[in-house]
Amino acid sequence: MSRPLVPGLIARGEIEEGFLGIVISRQLRELTWMSPHTVDVGATEVVSSGKENVVTALEELAADCHLLFTHDGERERGKSDGVRYHSHYLVPVIGLGETERWPLADRGMWARFEGSDLGLLPSRPRDVERITDPEAVLAATVPHRGKPVGDYLRYVGHNVDLAVLAQVPGYADWVAETRNALKALGYL
Repeated sequence: MSRPLVPGLIARGEIEEGFLGIVISRQLRELTWMSPHTVDVGATEVVSSGKENVVTALEELAADCHLLFTHDGERERGKSDGVRYHSHYLVPVIGLGETERWPLADRGMWARFEGSDLGLLPSRPRDVERITDPEAVLAATVPHRGKPVGDYLRYVGHNVDLAVLAQVPGYADWVAETRNALKALGYL
């Protein structure tokens, strides 16, 4: 018998919707594949929300999800960093940090696109955290073929090397917090 695991994400833009929702599900599958239980990780449920509607979005997702992800800047007032629980559902809420740079970490993945400009991408994945304007770097990196950036972000979400992403300190911290939440929920 398998145990379901449905993640939820409060998205605030194209990177979250096109990239993070996919990466979250992939990383959860990676974390739970050695679980003593058969874990059926579902697709990430995504709700787009501005900063003023985060609590409403959390409530909406908490009804259907086992684990929620949001940005550090969007945490509820008075809550500490790291894993915390939201509302009467007691659903863990994990801060993602600054994710805008994560799609740029896997230089080899971007090299697969004919016409990609790798000139602004750092040689080491960890150095993406030093990029001051990730949106400009992303816009300069994607090939200019008339496709929306979101199309590339979905592809990157499905194909980015999770081991490369793990070299980004912020991503590694997020994975560690997520692992702790999965342990607390009995998935690991």
